[in-house]
Amino acid sequence: MLTILKTSYTDTRASDLAWCLGREPQPALAVLDLQLGDSAVQLRLLGASHQVLLEGRDGRCSETVACMPGSSTPLPLGVSKLLEGREYEFAARIETLSRGSFAGRAQELLALVADHPHGLAGTFPGSPHAFTAMLAHRQEGQIGWRTWHAYPQEGCLVATRTRLGARVVAAL
Repeated sequence: MLTILKTSYTDTRASDLAWCLGREPQPALAVLDLQLGDSAVQLRLLGASHQVLLEGRDGRCSETVACMPGSSTPLPLGVSKLLEGREYEFAARIETLSRGSFAGRAQELLALVADHPHGLAGTFPGSPHAFTAMLAHRQEGQIGWRTWHAYPQEGCLVATRTRLGARVVAAL
C-alpha cells in the first residue's frame, strides 16, 4: 500500500534516526494490520519514521526507528539479543548515493513495497523520493521486516532488517 503522508517531513537527516525497543505506540500517519501465522503485526508510519508492533502467543515486540527527542540510543549497525525468550536481530545500513542513483533506487523500492500485500509505504510532501517504506514477512516460524528511509536532500538511504525468531527453550 502506498500513501501520501499529510505531515511535514520531520526526520530530515539520516543521522537523526534512533532505535528503541519497548516504546509505547506512537501517533501514526498510516497503519497496516497483518496476520502472519499466529502473530498480529502492525506496521506504522510515523511523521518521524516507523514503528512495528508485534503480538503473538510467544510475546510482544515494539520496535521504533525514528527521530525521538531526548533519545540517547542512536541507530545501531546491529543488535542481537533475547527478547521475551525469542531471538531478536536488528541491522541497519546507511547508503549514500548519487542524485541519479538515488532517484532510481527510490522508485525501485516504492514499486516493490506499494503492490506487496505485506507492504506499507508513505511519501512525504515536497519530494516524491522522501519516503518511509516497510515490508513484513514470515518464514519458517520467524517474523521479519525490512524498512527503508529516504533522505533525498542528503542522497542517503537508510535500510533496516529485523528478525524475531521462535521462542528459545532452555536445555535442562
